[in-house]
Amino acid sequence: MTAKAKRDSTARARELGAELRRIRQRSGLSGHDLARTLGWSPSKVSRMESGQRGASEVDVAVYLVSCGLVVRSELNRLVTLAREADSRYWLRPHSRELPEELRSLILQEGTANAITSYDPLIVPGLLQTEQYIRELFRWGSNRPPEDIELRVDARLARQHVLKRARSPWCKFFLHERALRAVVGGPEVMHEQLVSLLLVDSWPRCSIRVVPDAAGPYGIVGGAFKVMGYAEHPPVTYVDSWAAGLFLEEPEDVAMYREILARLDRDALDAGQSREWLAWLASEYDQMEAGRHDHPRARRADLAQEQPQQRQQR
Repeated sequence: MTAKAKRDSTARARELGAELRRIRQRSGLSGHDLARTLGWSPSKVSRMESGQRGASEVDVAVYLVSCGLVVRSELNRLVTLAREADSRYWLRPHSRELPEELRSLILQEGTANAITSYDPLIVPGLLQTEQYIRELFRWGSNRPPEDIELRVDARLARQHVLKRARSPWCKFFLHERALRAVVGGPEVMHEQLVSLLLVDSWPRCSIRVVPDAAGPYGIVGGAFKVMGYAEHPPVTYVDSWAAGLFLEEPEDVAMYREILARLDRDALDAGQSREWLAWLASEYDQMEAGRHDHPRARRADLAQEQPQQRQQR
């Protein structure tokens, strides 16, 4: 692939391409069938679907109608995506509709060959256990139980990227505070720490602990990840409560890579991190075993009870 083709591809263009391909396949048309219908070359359809070039709004509209898409809201969404496909700064609001909320991040993670992330407050989504996920969603929203379970299943499915053949090379920097923050109680946290130790043993995954003593990492900035690709420039993803931000400008990505370099220098090394995770897992296990006597366990119980009491008022 030429350098120009790489520059022409953005996260937004690749998402548009994936959506076009999904809609075409749903219609039962092959790429050659669609090209013949539209009088296009098969390579034009292929380029649009791979996100190698910014497709015009007219081309996207014609493509979609030819595949039988007539829902105005979907047409408008995808045509707007085509209009903005060249932008390397993409604020993606979180939608109440689960597929819409996750589509962009799943695509970028699923096509990456390397993911390096930093999480100062909670365990990253790719590493969360089922019960940890469930407790987070229960705490963070007033959604009905069936909606929470749908989101739990979706996040667990997202983790398959780490288990597939030729999974991406992953390095996770986790701040000490994220691991000490009790989510769901000591039993949930013990299971989560044991799971982190298991993932750290996988050949393509590494977990590094950033101690409090390393500096103000836990209070300056937020969670982010830098994703690398074999055929595209890297993408930085910064998450917040309301939206996810995709950054692709080289200077923006370079800034986050500089932060990762500092984290690599200041975090515990791989062996020390494993020892620390094992120690904290043992601490949570002891807290659960002596739940009524352990002062940290009592604080965890109180932290769990207070939100429940507020909800009952």
